[in-house]
Amino acid sequence: MAVYTRIRTQELEKFVESYDIGSLLSCKGIAEGVENSNYLLSTTGGRFILTLYEKRVNPDDLPFFLGLMQHLAASGVPCPVPLHDREGLALRQLAGRPAAMVSFLDGMSVHRPRNAHCAGLGRAMAHLHVAGGDFTPARPNSLSVTGWRKLYQKTAPHLENIANGLEAEIGEELAFLEQNWPSDLPGGIIHADLFPDNVFFIGETLSGVIDFYFACFDILAYDIAICLNAWCFEAGNAFNITKARAILRGYQNERALNDAEIDALPLLARGAALRFFLTRAYDRVNTPEDALVRPKNPQEYLDKLRFHRSVKSAAGYGIDF
Repeated sequence: MAVYTRIRTQELEKFVESYDIGSLLSCKGIAEGVENSNYLLSTTGGRFILTLYEKRVNPDDLPFFLGLMQHLAASGVPCPVPLHDREGLALRQLAGRPAAMVSFLDGMSVHRPRNAHCAGLGRAMAHLHVAGGDFTPARPNSLSVTGWRKLYQKTAPHLENIANGLEAEIGEELAFLEQNWPSDLPGGIIHADLFPDNVFFIGETLSGVIDFYFACFDILAYDIAICLNAWCFEAGNAFNITKARAILRGYQNERALNDAEIDALPLLARGAALRFFLTRAYDRVNTPEDALVRPKNPQEYLDKLRFHRSVKSAAGYGIDF
């Protein structure tokens, strides 16, 4: 479960009292998520999400994340809105950790997204990209192509434990992507972690996008590539081209992709697959056996990476515009 830091009741009650949200009724830890400690709070004024930011999050980045959510929400993107206390602060301290509260969003994540869910995702992602266009702080993506070699060097000695010849295969893939990664595609604010568990739906209608703690400035189409990996593979890692087409059509309806972005999709999808392979491999090596959260299997993203290497053009993702 993703509750690493416990809060004493008296301390939490005092924390809640500094907001205009009424009195605390209940507090429940949220199991989802792996980076921070999250709680669902019920007060006489409603329901809210309390996050305690753990050691993996750079405290210097927190004003960017909270400011971005505030900006996007004001532009109509369905995302949590940070709460400010009576002194106007959105970021505070609780139980020895940086802490913030945000509004509660109705809806549920879907474990088996259908085409309508994928289309809604595409539209919401494009809306986010457009709305973020005038958000001035720029946080670089530390987990983009310039950060992958450091991860590779830390995991390379252990890759043979996953599959024979994998250290060389990943090294060759990394070198190829470093040499060919595009530098002239449209950039802006991206979510960078739009997995199904970070998107809420009510029925087939998208109701919320959460967890902006990887958001950064990067290639806009790279966000699409992440979603092709996260939303469009079925059991056994078979690629579902219909879901990919739904994401791309939904996106195109809100923000038109140019020819260079379309042509780059196979390369960007390879990069996204390598990024999540490397971070999963790193977590597998460095997570203690008694950790509360079990690291995810990197093999899934190795299979996806190999699929994307076989894609010769964006037509392989069902693009038809």
